[in-house]
Amino acid sequence: MSAGPQRVLVIGGTRFSGLYLQKELHSRGHEVVLYNRGKTANKQLPGESDEEYEKRCKEVKTIVGDRKDATVIQETLGGEKFDAVYDMNAREVGDTQPLADLFNGKVEHYVFMSSAGVYLKSDLMPHREEDATDPKSRHLGKCESEAYLEKIGMPFTSIRPTYIYGPLNYNPLEEWFFERLDQDRTIIIPGHGQHLTGLGHVQDLAVAMANVLGKEVAKGQIYNIQDAKAITFDGMARACAKAMGKDPAAVKIKHFNPKSFDFGKKKAFPMRPQHFYTSVAKAMKDLEWEPKFSSEAGLKDSYENDFVHKKAAGGLKNDFECDDMVLNSDLVDVLLTA
Repeated sequence: MSAGPQRVLVIGGTRFSGLYLQKELHSRGHEVVLYNRGKTANKQLPGESDEEYEKRCKEVKTIVGDRKDATVIQETLGGEKFDAVYDMNAREVGDTQPLADLFNGKVEHYVFMSSAGVYLKSDLMPHREEDATDPKSRHLGKCESEAYLEKIGMPFTSIRPTYIYGPLNYNPLEEWFFERLDQDRTIIIPGHGQHLTGLGHVQDLAVAMANVLGKEVAKGQIYNIQDAKAITFDGMARACAKAMGKDPAAVKIKHFNPKSFDFGKKKAFPMRPQHFYTSVAKAMKDLEWEPKFSSEAGLKDSYENDFVHKKAAGGLKNDFECDDMVLNSDLVDVLLTA
């Protein structure tokens, strides 16, 4: 199939990565249909004019239904025809199976949103698509979904992003740093601060996913997606400061051993304290894609087009309980080994 206009079903499509993908597909001339519970209204994205937004809202249709109910799926989607399906929010194989069974043999491409969180922790980095996965991963359902799609012969492509960031991010990732830097607080960072992690701007992710359409080489394949370079935890703090117009050299950082504190169910830090980043060479080659955002540019985009507005609207949590436990402790701030 050519990469010309196609009729595309996006499962979800109104929150963060799904919203950016919706806009990217629409801007390329595809007929986009969303499938969701109808509880989240479409949003205008940063840089999108009022005219563009109104046009997108008018032309992108929504079918209301519950993906977890196989009977409802059959009733609402059984009579529809699509060239491709983007499954953006399946977490377990039980979420994936009803949709995959319905469309198997009926679509040219099934694009599945997985996660780089499936990889087994390794001494060899970066993670590549052929690396072992962790049977204890909280994203195990993603792996099982990939295996099911392969088992039934679905022409699928799986996308494994690292930490997605950018405006409208509902995961408090970069916001965690911005909020503390905004109040000139000391940033608490687990370990020695030199763990490398992979960030991926949401717009780059949307472009990569849209590029899958029309590419036979992508069928049956898995692709990692993130920024071109990884960044250290300490570097993340300084990069966020720079994005805010602050002096990165003036950022105050305290390293701590997370095993020395009982934070209960709260997360003291928004990222896993280990090296976690991937190679994107395969995606760049097969999908004719390359990340446009550097970490610095992407974080500035997120700060100016999201955090500033959220703060003005009074939408910040201002929850520093875990921070204060670390900052007020008598434990010596020692750099931990990797």
